[in-house]
Amino acid sequence: MPAISLTGSRRQQLGKGGARKSRAAGQIPGVLYGHGEDPVSVAIGAVEFDQAMRGRPGANPLVNLKLEGNEVSALIRAVQYDPMTHGILHIDFQHISLTESVEVMVAIHLTGLAVGVKDAGGILEHSLRSLEVRCLPTAIPASIDVDVSALNIGDSIHVRDLTVANVTVLTDRDATVAAVVAPTIMEEKPVEEVAATATAEPEVITKGKKEEEGEEGKEAGKEAKAEKAEKPEKAEKPEKKEKK
Repeated sequence: MPAISLTGSRRQQLGKGGARKSRAAGQIPGVLYGHGEDPVSVAIGAVEFDQAMRGRPGANPLVNLKLEGNEVSALIRAVQYDPMTHGILHIDFQHISLTESVEVMVAIHLTGLAVGVKDAGGILEHSLRSLEVRCLPTAIPASIDVDVSALNIGDSIHVRDLTVANVTVLTDRDATVAAVVAPTIMEEKPVEEVAATATAEPEVITKGKKEEEGEEGKEAGKEAKAEKAEKPEKAEKPEKKEKK
C-alpha cells in the first residue's frame, strides 16, 4: 500500500481551547505517539488531509508525515468525528518503523452471490467483519476479499480457509467468517382451525367467568358462616305471665 504524504506542525496551544483554535484556523488537531518517544501534539491542514484521503481504501493508511523538517512513518490509528457535522475533530498517528511488524485489524469484504441464497432461498450470515493480522506496514492489505459464491445451505467459511499473502493471521482459526443457513419457515394454520379457535375463545372466557363467580360465591358463604360462628346467639327472654 503506497504511503500518503502529509505535512504537519507542532501545536503550541494544548487542551480543548488549543484544539478549538486549530479547527477554527482550518486545521485538524492530532497527536503523534509511539516508537519509544514522547507524544507530540500536531496539527494537519483539513483541506490537505481531505484531498489525501479521498478515495483511499482501507482503515490503516500508511502516512509519511513531514513535521518541521523531519519526516516520520506513521499509521492513522483513530479518527474522531463530530456526530452532528461529521467533520474530523482529532487524529491519532502512531509512529512506526517500516522494518518492524505491526498488528492491525483488516476489514473482511464478502464477494459473489452464494448459490444457496440464489437457488435455495438461504440466508447469508456474515459473522466475522474483520481479521487481526501481523505484518510489515507496507504489506497491510486494504481489505480481505472472501468469495462466497460456492456456499450452499449448511456450508460455511472459517478463518483457516482464508489465504492472505505476506501476513500472519492472529484471529482464531476456527472462527466462522460466513455461512449460509436455511430460511425460517412460518407454519400457517388451516382456515378451519383458525375459525374453530376464534369460536372457542368466548366460551372459554364465559366458562372462566362463571367459575370465578362460583368461587366468589363459595368464599362469601364461608365468610358468612365464620362471622355467624364468631357472634354468640342472644338468649330468648322468658314470656311474662299475666296476673289474674
